[in-house]
Amino acid sequence: MGYQYWSHETLHKLCTEAFLKFGFSERDTSIITDVLLTSDFNGVESHGVQRLARYHQNIKKGIIRVDAKAETVFETPVSAVIDGHDGMGQVIAYNAMKLAIEKAEKSGIAMVTVRNSNHYGIAGYYAKMAAKEGLMGISCTNTNPIMVPTHGKRAMLGTNPIGIAIPAEPYDFYFDSSTTVVTRGKLEVYNKLGYPMPSCWAVDEKGQGCSDAGRVLANIAAHRGGGILPLGGDNETTGGHKGYGWAMVCEIFSSIISMGTTSNETGKDGRGQISHGFAAINPAIFGDAEAIKKHLSDYLEKLRTSPLADGAERIYTHGEKEALAGDRIIKDGIPVNDNTMIEIMDLCTDIGLDFSEYFGDYTPPESGFKGNPI
Repeated sequence: MGYQYWSHETLHKLCTEAFLKFGFSERDTSIITDVLLTSDFNGVESHGVQRLARYHQNIKKGIIRVDAKAETVFETPVSAVIDGHDGMGQVIAYNAMKLAIEKAEKSGIAMVTVRNSNHYGIAGYYAKMAAKEGLMGISCTNTNPIMVPTHGKRAMLGTNPIGIAIPAEPYDFYFDSSTTVVTRGKLEVYNKLGYPMPSCWAVDEKGQGCSDAGRVLANIAAHRGGGILPLGGDNETTGGHKGYGWAMVCEIFSSIISMGTTSNETGKDGRGQISHGFAAINPAIFGDAEAIKKHLSDYLEKLRTSPLADGAERIYTHGEKEALAGDRIIKDGIPVNDNTMIEIMDLCTDIGLDFSEYFGDYTPPESGFKGNPI
């Protein structure tokens, strides 16, 4: 079993018709589909179409409410708190960042926090929304508990990613990273592929390094202990306390100031209860916005052209790989592993879509995988 490559048009059509079948409006469907495929276009398989079946299951379970109406429960000229009322994370997050951008364009800076939402996809998508408007954007979210704190063996924090985007040439500065070594989605991909993961990524129920992604995921789901390690690994010598600290920063700017649910309490009583945080900053409040953009662009170019380590081929700046991945995918197509294709085939049967209308005579193999995950 391996990967199939599909055009953006094919997967866009599939996602659009699937989310419409789920009951979302055309506007909301467009937002959700764009977030998912932007992840695949950036080369981040874990948050792309491989999430489609999981979202469907969460809708069927009532965790995600298709008909939810988000509500602004507190607001000032530079801030707001939104209660998502268990709606779709991508839609809630898009509207929250849009509000932050509108406020920042009037006041120079703004922050919007969200509670009672669901998984919102890649953090960087919302930060890039601000960058496209010439603003600096920040996006973060807590998640279901999957990170063990430094020296711990029970998951108490989420993967808690932080995305930052700032306008620059020829590529925006674009940094999107979980505060764990890897995301839950990465473990899901390895579990689907039946491929052992590096044992330095996660720990089992005893707090020991574990290469079995399925075991780690099952332990977390059953609250048996274990989880993914913070950035830096399992001890302070390698800097694990720093990833743990950044996860707490994310937690504060999402669940704490929104008075939402902290990571360790999410996912209970059939609800997601995820919290997000968004900020938009107009560089013009610090002076000439174009001069600031050029200053950043010049520095990024100096980084890219600085001396290489022996044997190295290239220095990248944050956002460059995503842009290059998009160029490659336009040419070759979006890679989707065969186990995800099995999920998509089952999904099509469940919601009344014709699998062959999108994928022709392709039939995914039943099981097994040979090769490395992308």
